[in-house]
Amino acid sequence: MKLRVAVIYGGRTGEHEVSVRSAKSVLAALDPEKYETIEYFIDQQGRWSPRPILPEPSAHPEIDVVFPVLHGTFGEDGTMQGLLELAGLPYVGAGVLASAISMDKEMMKRVCKERLLPIVESETVYRESGNILDATRRLPFPMFVKPANLGSSVGISKAHNEAELEAAFRLAAQYDRKIIVERAIVGRELECSVLGNEAPIASLPCEILPSREFYDYEDKYLLDQARTQVPAELDIVLMRAISVLVYTDELMLRSVKASLACI
Repeated sequence: MKLRVAVIYGGRTGEHEVSVRSAKSVLAALDPEKYETIEYFIDQQGRWSPRPILPEPSAHPEIDVVFPVLHGTFGEDGTMQGLLELAGLPYVGAGVLASAISMDKEMMKRVCKERLLPIVESETVYRESGNILDATRRLPFPMFVKPANLGSSVGISKAHNEAELEAAFRLAAQYDRKIIVERAIVGRELECSVLGNEAPIASLPCEILPSREFYDYEDKYLLDQARTQVPAELDIVLMRAISVLVYTDELMLRSVKASLACI
């Protein structure tokens, strides 16, 4: 019997089009000999097609597992995960707490700092802040300016001077009332995933080689010029150190969830 997989994509988010592209890749990769796919599309106004998933256990006996392919707010921030928990449906990806913490860049930084994981210096400012220059005076140029609750590099800018910083702040404020300003780091861009539930495993690090000054939205999804190196060309000691770091980060989120459950 085929596993019946519900693929949810689209969404009421600034990353709607990215989600649609990702869903096409997921649907194309699912082996039709093993999986029966059921598509759930959410438009930019939040309307579901063909129908919404109901937050009631046993309301969807036709679904074995859900594959949320939603990006950004109302998808990766714990809201969709909460709906699926209420519906009693197993799903792919992180749970409610890990999704909510990871989506908010300020909260993720706080948790990482509390667990003594290395983070870059930053300031959290708000849309209503009077003077972005005063709020970020302790940080050197260049700086990255980011909406706190968005992904895919949407609304992110690299500011090299005060004029660019003010323009970057105005752009980020279009997407979120909370904005993160970080000191830019000069170095290589590496990523490393962690897979698994009770016994997670860290994969090999991958290096992203942007075609632009940084890995922005256009470079990720439109230009098709950025490259990835898998595995990254690293010595074995550094490669293991990165894998251990991201594995520790995953365990940190699990321990936070367990601690909160005891409160």
